[in-house]
Amino acid sequence: MKEVTQILTDLKRKIFKPVYFLSGEEAYYIDLISDYIEKNALDESEQEFNQTILYGKDVDLNTIISAAKRFPMMSEHQVVIVKEAQNLKELGKTSDGDDETKKAESKTKKSQSVPNPLVGYLQQPQPSTILVFCYKYKTIDKRSVVYKSLQKNHIFLETKKMYDNQLPEWITSFVIEKKYKIGPKVSTLLAEYLGNDLSKIANELEKLFINLKVGEEITADAVQDNIGISKEFNVFELQDALAKKDVLKANRIIYYFAANEKDNPAVMTLSLLYSYFSKVLIYHFAPDKSKFAVAQTLGVNPFFVDSYVRAAQNYNTAKLKTIFAELKDYDLKTKGVNNIGVTNGELMKELIFKILH
Repeated sequence: MKEVTQILTDLKRKIFKPVYFLSGEEAYYIDLISDYIEKNALDESEQEFNQTILYGKDVDLNTIISAAKRFPMMSEHQVVIVKEAQNLKELGKTSDGDDETKKAESKTKKSQSVPNPLVGYLQQPQPSTILVFCYKYKTIDKRSVVYKSLQKNHIFLETKKMYDNQLPEWITSFVIEKKYKIGPKVSTLLAEYLGNDLSKIANELEKLFINLKVGEEITADAVQDNIGISKEFNVFELQDALAKKDVLKANRIIYYFAANEKDNPAVMTLSLLYSYFSKVLIYHFAPDKSKFAVAQTLGVNPFFVDSYVRAAQNYNTAKLKTIFAELKDYDLKTKGVNNIGVTNGELMKELIFKILH
């Protein structure tokens, strides 16, 4: 995210704002910025007396503002970080500062409300304080006085979950930034199996870096040894086998999945196969079938275009229509609909047979 990059750049240059309100669905960026401030805004010798960590479930805004108004001791700044700020009831306000309690009071003609203490602080913050709110998994009402005050002279960040098709590129960028290498096949494999939790992805990559020298490449072998994702038996290889109509390879993989259902849940396999064949269908109707145009249309790395071309040759639109019907049917069966006692592993074997024949 460009906003995150700019915030971190300013922080590294010791350009501080009085208030950082970090919110949204993607906790990774919230932690990235707050952790940097916690570890780097003050020298280690200054942190003991000038750094305060609070938790939203344990404090109220008055306590936070009181801490923020203190002066630093033998330091240019003090840092106050409020973690789990989403638990602060006073921040659950509507656009004019009312919460659910005040709404109930208004019905009984109790119209007078208590001013939100944060609004006053935002208008006249303590210049020597760096106040950080970590407001995870949601954001405040953009009609609220708090939001409008934050927008004027402070940092307000709203993060959003990354789309699945953006994950391989994010993984590649993360690895390059850490001065390592990774190929598109491995980055896609990681994205498919780790999901769109960036914190989880970053943690798993950090584990891989431990056993690599700077500049080395993350290989499928390294992923298998350190994360446990098989380089041979995974959905990525299953898709490749289906694209080629390699019956032997596809069956070996799906039998492995059936024997290891916990690590290869049917719901994930179905979801990824639906996404894969959807792209094959899109390819059929793509007006420009040049490699880079297709990559852009499908939202994939050009490295993978050949696989979709091959799949489109083996599965015409009529067959794809049948495949989508089968995927829907087996999705219901894995959830117990029209299924009496058949395991998900056996259902996946049946599905792959029907796709290939």
